[in-house]
Amino acid sequence: MSKQMKVQDHSTAWIFQTWLSFLLATSTMSIGILFLPVNNWTKGFMGMGLLFTVGSTLNVAKTTRDLHESKKFVSRVDEAKLEKILNEHHPLV
Repeated sequence: MSKQMKVQDHSTAWIFQTWLSFLLATSTMSIGILFLPVNNWTKGFMGMGLLFTVGSTLNVAKTTRDLHESKKFVSRVDEAKLEKILNEHHPLV
C-alpha cells in the first residue's frame, strides 16, 4: 500500500548547462580580477573572496539538500509507522 517515491534524474542538457554556467562565471570573474588596475595584494584579496564565495555557496547548497532529504526520510518513516498501526488495528475485533 505504500507509495514508492521515484527520484527524477537530471537530464544531460541540464547537467551540462549548470557546469557551463559555473565555469563561465568563475573564469570570467577570475579574468576580471587578474586584469583589475590594482596591486597584487588587492587582486589576491579579491581572488580569496571569490574562492570563499564559491565554497560557501557549495556548502549552503549541500546543507539545503541534506535537510530536504532528511525531512523526506522522516516523513517516510512516520508514514510506515502509521501504516503499521492501521494494519494492526482491527475495528471489528
